[in-house]
Amino acid sequence: MMALGVNLFIWNETMQQRTFSLAYLSSHRCSPQEAVQVAAQSGYNHVGFRLWPNAPKAPQQHLIGNFQALKETLAAMNDTGIGVFDLELIRINESFDAHTWDALYEIGAQLKAKAILIAGDDPIESRLTDNYAKLCEAMKPFGMTADLEFMPWTAVPNATSALRIITNAGTPQNAGILVDAIHVGRSHTTLEDIRAINPSLLHYSQICDAQAGTNFTTEEMIHTARCARELPGDGNIDLNALFNALPRDLPISVEVVHFENEAQFSNIDWAKKCLEKSKPYFD
Repeated sequence: MMALGVNLFIWNETMQQRTFSLAYLSSHRCSPQEAVQVAAQSGYNHVGFRLWPNAPKAPQQHLIGNFQALKETLAAMNDTGIGVFDLELIRINESFDAHTWDALYEIGAQLKAKAILIAGDDPIESRLTDNYAKLCEAMKPFGMTADLEFMPWTAVPNATSALRIITNAGTPQNAGILVDAIHVGRSHTTLEDIRAINPSLLHYSQICDAQAGTNFTTEEMIHTARCARELPGDGNIDLNALFNALPRDLPISVEVVHFENEAQFSNIDWAKKCLEKSKPYFD
């Protein structure tokens, strides 16, 4: 009985220390400094920033090359204790050059970020794999992991393909796989596929909700992912099963963007709502 009590105490302590990060998409209306302050006032431990756009001229937060904004963001982090978890976004396409993002690596090190989100767009998997290995090598001196996110409309459409690419790349020390609930719910990914990922490759996961299924068009999937995710519990993705299949101490990035719904809330109230709806899956 004593051993069981100790184990329960340790497990409860772990759950109480669960790390929650306010993802860029949940705070996309904020500057980096504002996002840090919102996270602090809403109960998060970390934030995520999009410092490189996901497409030319797409929305982003501006810190690279902006000394004053970086100074203010670092001051806000120091004042609040909020850290930066992940940065976005690197895309590996057919013309990939790992040094394109040198400025992103450098500012990530200044922010003490833990990870950079990686998307795979090259349809030739062998070349994508080689370039992923080169990216991990380029990022190694900066202390961040390269977390490859599978998305059903990309060249890395499911968890199995992400694991295959990383394995064939030689499983670099800073390699990782990012599991986003919406992409599990809308890709050919099973819970067995999730369990097959070595926990050493899992550095964080993203929570949101949506209507699950694999019959959506590419345009529909992209629109939902970028503009109309549901709050956890408002869709029908089996979030309980997913997060039970992932490590219990895995940090959680709360990534809920819904342009129409969030317009009814202040930045702080939306961040609080997202966290409030997420936490029951980890109690």
